[in-house]
Amino acid sequence: MKLLRYGGKGQEKPGLLDDQGVLRDLSAHVDDINGPSLADDTLARLAALDPASLPRVSGTPRLGPPVGNVGKFICIGLNYSDHAIETGNPIPTEPIVFMKATSAINGPNDPIVIPRHGKKTDWEVELGFVIGREARYVSQADAMSHVAGYCTVHDVSERHFQLETGGNWTKGKSCDTFGPFGPWLVTRDEVPDPQNLSLWLDVDGHRYQNGTTQTMIFGVAFIVHYLSQIMSLQPGDLIATGTPPGVGMGLKPQKFLTAGQRVQLSVEGLGQQDAVTVDAA
Repeated sequence: MKLLRYGGKGQEKPGLLDDQGVLRDLSAHVDDINGPSLADDTLARLAALDPASLPRVSGTPRLGPPVGNVGKFICIGLNYSDHAIETGNPIPTEPIVFMKATSAINGPNDPIVIPRHGKKTDWEVELGFVIGREARYVSQADAMSHVAGYCTVHDVSERHFQLETGGNWTKGKSCDTFGPFGPWLVTRDEVPDPQNLSLWLDVDGHRYQNGTTQTMIFGVAFIVHYLSQIMSLQPGDLIATGTPPGVGMGLKPQKFLTAGQRVQLSVEGLGQQDAVTVDAA
């Protein structure tokens, strides 16, 4: 299934995209797409529905983040060896873990705001996944059963805040609108191998990133296992797994986003984002 949320900010309704690309309303069956509705039994109940029996949503409503009330937004840094090299960092021997503020979460096509005092706003396309069942000290063999589904994530980053003003990475990752994800959450049964997906990102029609999850250093199963040794993962938690090479910081000369640019990105089978950058008010 492709689960999503549509409507105005803060007023999103649950829906799904059927096999013909038609948006269907799920409001009669779940209150929202969130942690409680991502349990295996609820997903099985939704999967048993005939999409044609669900109300068709008219028009082209805004798509919001496909999961509401995200509890934790966890990111894995430098998880592609070629990206680590392009940024001048050693290849990690253990996952680099940092947090992104949940207030950064944005709809997949909502404007991306260049923050005040930002100087080096950068792009990063990433494979994301959402937890459906609590994970606490889980084995790598059992890890995938805790994943509800997968999504496209844009880990927007202000490099000046992240790397040039002291402290840790979180402040360069957590500006408002810096966490677009979606357009939908694809349930795990439709993604048999998350380590074999292509992903790409364009700015103003120019392809900057073009990679594959085959080159991730730490795969999804290991990430779930590893994180669950440190903290419990709860239903609705969102994890972004790192980006392939081609970020603006790694180019020679470096390039960064400015207002008025169009950013498009996608992970294979997980839908495309299409957003425009704007300056902060």
